[in-house]
Amino acid sequence: MHPVIEHAQPSDGHAIYALLQANHLPLAGLTDHIATALVARVDGAVVGSVALEVYTRSALLRSVAVAPAWRGQGLGEQLVRAALRLARERKISHVYLLTETAQDFFSRLGFHSVERGQVASDVQQSVEFTSACPLSAAVMVVELQP
Repeated sequence: MHPVIEHAQPSDGHAIYALLQANHLPLAGLTDHIATALVARVDGAVVGSVALEVYTRSALLRSVAVAPAWRGQGLGEQLVRAALRLARERKISHVYLLTETAQDFFSRLGFHSVERGQVASDVQQSVEFTSACPLSAAVMVVELQP
C-alpha cells in the first residue's frame, strides 16, 4: 500500500512525537503548529511527518521524518513537496529550515544555504532558532513563486 499524505490531526501528536524521537529531531514547539503539520499514513499508522511554522510571509520547515521501513522510497521528498504546496496556499514567500545532517537532501529540493542573519526576523524568534537546534545547524531557504 502507498502512503497517503494528509493534514495531521490533534490526535496524531503522540505518533508524530514518537517518529521525531526515533529520528533524533526536536519536539519543542511542535504542538503549537499541528494545524500546519502533515503526516503520511499507511493503514492508519503515521509513517512520516513534516510541519510548517507559519509566520507573517515566511515559514520554518521542521519535523521532516520518515519511519525506517519507508526510507529510500521518496516519501521524505513527497512530504517536503506537500509542505511547500501548503506554504504556497498560505502565500508564504520564503521557507527556511535548520539541519545538521540533510543539506544534500534539501539542496535537491531547491533549498540553498544562507547565513542566520539573512533569516526573516520572526522566524529567528522560533523555538527551533532560539533553543531547539544548535548553532552548528545549517540554515537553508527556498523562495516560493506565487
